[in-house]
Amino acid sequence: MLKVTNLNVSIAAVHILRDVSLELTPGSMTGLIGRNGAGKTTLMKTIMGILKPGAGALSFDGKDLRSVETHERARLGIGYMPEERRLIPDLTVEENILVPAWACHTADARERLEKVYGWIPELRDMGYRKGLQLSGGQQKLAALGRALMCGTRLLLLDEPFEGVAPVLAQRLAQVIGALKREGMTVVVTESDLQHSERVVDRIVQIDRGAVVAS
Repeated sequence: MLKVTNLNVSIAAVHILRDVSLELTPGSMTGLIGRNGAGKTTLMKTIMGILKPGAGALSFDGKDLRSVETHERARLGIGYMPEERRLIPDLTVEENILVPAWACHTADARERLEKVYGWIPELRDMGYRKGLQLSGGQQKLAALGRALMCGTRLLLLDEPFEGVAPVLAQRLAQVIGALKREGMTVVVTESDLQHSERVVDRIVQIDRGAVVAS
C-alpha cells in the first residue's frame, strides 16, 4: 500500500532522514520505535505531505505522492494524528473531528462521524465540549477521532500514548487494537514498546534518521 524508498529529508539545512525505506501492506499494524529526535515525526510529516523530501521515492497504491498536496493525500484515505494533537480550542469536539471532512468536502461526513463514534463512544458524550476544556488524554482521543474521519485506509499515529494517564493510554490501545481487527493499516510511533507491543504485528526501529532494524 505504502512504499518509501531511500527517503532523504532536511529541515533548515539539517539532514534528518537518511535513505529511509519502508513498505506497508494492507491491514498491517507497524510500530515505528525510536528515541526523541530519531526522525519518527519527520517521516510521518513527509508521508502526509507537510514536509517535502529532498531525495527518494514515496508512493501510495502505486501513485507517486511527491507532487500530491496534503489535502489531496487526505482524500486518498490517509489520516494523521500529530503528537501535539493540534485541536482548534474554540471549536467543539465534534466540530474538531469534522474539520477534515469539511476541508475535503466529504459527501458521507455524518455517516463517517457515526462510525468514529462507534469506535470511540466517549467522543459522542463530549462532543459539545470545546477543545480547550479537555484533558490531555481526552484531546488525544479527539485527535484520533479526527484522523479517522479521513484515515479510511492508512492511519499515521504520532506518539498517541505520550503524556497520557495510564487508564487513557490503555483505552487508546484498545481502540487501536479494534482498528486492526477492522483491517485498517496503521503506523504507531513510540519511544519504546511500553504500549504498542500489544497491538502491532511488526516493529521498525529508527535511530538518527535511519532505519536500523525491522
